[in-house]
Amino acid sequence: MPRTYLGVSGNALSILQLFLIVAPAFILFGYNQANIGGYLEESDWVKTFPEIDTVNSTGSEKSRKSTLQGFVVATFTIGALVGSLSCSYTGDKFGRRNVIFAGGLATLIGEVLQGSAFSLAQFIVGRVLIGFGVGCLSSIVPVWQSETSGAKNRGKHVVLDGLFICVGYTLESWINLGFFEFVDGMITWRPPICLAIIFSLMLCFSVYFFPESPRWLVMKGRSEQARYIVASFRGHEEDAVEVVAEVSGIEHSLEETKVSGSKLTDMMTMGKDKLLYRFALCILLQFYQQMSGSNLISVYVPILFKKNIGLSAELSKILAAGAMTWKFLSSFIAFVAIDRFGRRAVFMISGVGMCCCMTALAITTSMDKENKPAMIIAGCFIYLFNTFVPIGFLGANFLYCTEIAPLRLRMAMSSISTANHWLWNFVVVMITPVAIDTISWRYFIVFAAVGACIPLSVYFFFPETMGRSLEEIETLFTEAPSAMATVKLAKQPPVPVIPVEAKKMDEAVHHEEP
Repeated sequence: MPRTYLGVSGNALSILQLFLIVAPAFILFGYNQANIGGYLEESDWVKTFPEIDTVNSTGSEKSRKSTLQGFVVATFTIGALVGSLSCSYTGDKFGRRNVIFAGGLATLIGEVLQGSAFSLAQFIVGRVLIGFGVGCLSSIVPVWQSETSGAKNRGKHVVLDGLFICVGYTLESWINLGFFEFVDGMITWRPPICLAIIFSLMLCFSVYFFPESPRWLVMKGRSEQARYIVASFRGHEEDAVEVVAEVSGIEHSLEETKVSGSKLTDMMTMGKDKLLYRFALCILLQFYQQMSGSNLISVYVPILFKKNIGLSAELSKILAAGAMTWKFLSSFIAFVAIDRFGRRAVFMISGVGMCCCMTALAITTSMDKENKPAMIIAGCFIYLFNTFVPIGFLGANFLYCTEIAPLRLRMAMSSISTANHWLWNFVVVMITPVAIDTISWRYFIVFAAVGACIPLSVYFFFPETMGRSLEEIETLFTEAPSAMATVKLAKQPPVPVIPVEAKKMDEAVHHEEP
């Protein structure tokens, strides 16, 4: 019998991992990122933080406060950027579980500070801490997931990250609407902020009941411990051929990368491993995730309904909550498609859809707000946009970056590419309040142009990884004669990586059979 954690092993262990670690980690991502956008025009919020009051100001003062408001919202992403970058060192130094715990603890402290703030300075400190924790979690959790999942269902497991982000967005939207009905007082915004504490506590209390990443253990020379953890996740005996083959494959891959080197600067070189090519794919993918408009809609959707479409505050919040709920439901498309149609297909479909929706939003919101049919169509395209985003760019992007990175640089490549995600997140959040007030509908054209680049670049440069183990993906990159040839080679069936030790054991088992 394989060793058990929380009394279970195999698929049941993976399910518990999803609901006790992955779910709270990414609900915190969505909930904390989106929750400020809905409070910016609340009366008690404005009284508590007059420095960012854009409701009762005009002219140059409003412009100045809009800029400061954008900065306050964006401090979350500053913290997240630092948190994700820190994982390039801490993830390999201290292990995946320890960093997950630290990330959960940072969000917990930040939520307490933010929810009890009576000064803008305290609020900003709390928001930076929350961002730091979420940045750590967004870098480390997908790596931990991909390193503990089998090749067959790895896509489904990791793409659920996006679904849980949507759960966070959806919870925040409806909770925000519910407390908005109180009309005035601190109850309209403090309790919703503090509710996130529940998920931080769940994460911190659960993480040490689960095993460490077997690939990290192999990297630290603890292959025996890695073997029984692989056995636990696969539901096999520790000496099963499948388990021995997987651990031997990890060791083989690690030895190969040792020969090539593992310094951070190696990511800037090509060589046999094509590290620069892989790193560029990760950076580009995370850039697309932000600059195609996903975060614009998620954070500022109540303001878009109110300012760009001209609806009342209450109706804007209702429609915003509905849009986030629809985004959550659309996330199941990726869950079904990611391991059936592949990574390339979901990226391209998502890119085309987002481009078309942003183009339509630019056209409809350029018309007079009294043109009700145009405003209704604009609202419909916000919903349609939220159909296409989660198909390819709300989980699959994190998955792909962890898949194509070599073991010894997986944490570094994942954390730096995720930091790039947060960098562009910061840019979008920082400039959006000013852009909405100044260039209005023209702002959507930028996102439409970026979306148009997605299907073309994915088709020519992104190799398919579906159905391959992490070690087989490593072989794909090292055996391709050039970066461009990698995409073509990936269309061929994968060749399993079965080191000599596993082959000998398999032969011995067959010889013993009567």
